[in-house]
Amino acid sequence: MTEYVSTTPGLFPLPDWAKDDLSGLKGHQKHDLVSGDEGEAITGVYDEARAEVIDTQHAVGLDRIAEGQLRWDDMLAHPLAVHDAVETRGIVRYYDNNNFYREPVVSGDLDFSGDVARELETAAAGSDAPLQAVLPGPYSLADLATDEHYGDEADFLAAIAEFLAGELEAFPDHETLFLLEPSLVESPPGDGLDERASEAIDAVAAATDADVVVHTYWGAIEEKVYAHLLDAAFEAVGFDFVANQDENLYNIQEYGTKGDIALGLADGQNTLVEDPEAIRDRADWVFDQLPAAEFDTAYLTTNTETFYLPYSKFEAKLEALADAAALTEVNTV
Repeated sequence: MTEYVSTTPGLFPLPDWAKDDLSGLKGHQKHDLVSGDEGEAITGVYDEARAEVIDTQHAVGLDRIAEGQLRWDDMLAHPLAVHDAVETRGIVRYYDNNNFYREPVVSGDLDFSGDVARELETAAAGSDAPLQAVLPGPYSLADLATDEHYGDEADFLAAIAEFLAGELEAFPDHETLFLLEPSLVESPPGDGLDERASEAIDAVAAATDADVVVHTYWGAIEEKVYAHLLDAAFEAVGFDFVANQDENLYNIQEYGTKGDIALGLADGQNTLVEDPEAIRDRADWVFDQLPAAEFDTAYLTTNTETFYLPYSKFEAKLEALADAAALTEVNTV
């Protein structure tokens, strides 16, 4: 029997009060803040906001508790943007939407940072629920960055994977890890690089004992890239069933998938809040199209980060996901 688990890909919106406080402290909106050198007042705001988003996840009954990545002003580029060997330069559009990040330019060896681990340690200390870690996938992080040190595309991707694996080894105990890989969809790797992207994901996943979900979104992965992705050792692929149902289903039907699955069924960018029953029905519909498939765990999640949502809508989406997982559990007993 499939276990249904409610969760998110992380990267939460800041509570409204925190946006106001940070704007007053720095004279800028949150996404203009310079990551990594916050003073005590700004750190205090982030700490309080982190506690609030953790409490919110507890209150709605979410099965996996994420730290929230509230300090990730540069979105998925954050782990590089705060690294000593990285220079942040001009503002770059984040894929094809209206959010932006500072271009991370790697100019030295990517040794251990510990920035994300410190955030997770704080989250773990404030919660006894199953913790979910979140990292950019190695291919997406390499795609968002500029290399001025390693000099070779394959070497750079391998260095990014080694860096992420080293960061991951310092994480506190966590139940799951979401590796966010939208670049596999938005900037698909070509011949040769698709295989190396799979090897890089495999190297990062091997650094944790947690269940690893490689979450893809904003569409469906090209067939050849998807087939190579399945060669890596991890527990679940995450599929964006909001942006593209047909091609994601085709990939699963044609090539199979892992023993677990993550279903991006609630829209992480749209303020319309789905009914729990609608989310459950969408999950049932996916499984109806896969009569031969059996999954140990199905993660019910938003398709994308919830960063884009007003905070009240974010809370409502989490509650809908939690209620949907509970409804599905009842119906499958």
